[in-house]
Amino acid sequence: MRHTISVLVENEFGVLSRISGLFSGRGFNIESLCVAETLDPTISTMTIVTTGDDAIIEQILKQLNKLINVIKVIDFRDTDYVSREMVLVKVNADEKTRAEILRMVEIFRGKIIDVSPKTYTIMITGDEEKLRAFLALVRPLGIKDLVRTGPIAMARGDKTVKTKEKQPKGGNEDG
Repeated sequence: MRHTISVLVENEFGVLSRISGLFSGRGFNIESLCVAETLDPTISTMTIVTTGDDAIIEQILKQLNKLINVIKVIDFRDTDYVSREMVLVKVNADEKTRAEILRMVEIFRGKIIDVSPKTYTIMITGDEEKLRAFLALVRPLGIKDLVRTGPIAMARGDKTVKTKEKQPKGGNEDG
């Protein structure tokens, strides 16, 4: 089963390496990884898409929570959330196909961000299905190049997200 996991981390050198090492060291695959600062520049959020059964995901969540620089781990599996990706696609654009490309871009609420005599570079944002549908339509016209971000995710509205927050650092005061 596919899972989208959000990891709030301290924005420090080596954190990304430790998290990706956790996955590779245990033989887990990262399908997608996006990292960016939050409103607080000392904290970043990582959106990780991975696949596994419940036992594997539970192990991943426990291992992530053990890392020192991890503040909070959220598995969006049982949460109502929004998710978006972005794709940049460079397509062949000649006199015969330009009008058709412009119509497709308008229908998918995309944007042409670069024009050359023979190509258009298009930006589309949306969920995975929307991007897949757009790419299927422009593929016959000739895709020259393509890059995509992978999903980023956030809980919907003002709903509280079930999180597995770390225990305070420093251990037990009782000894």
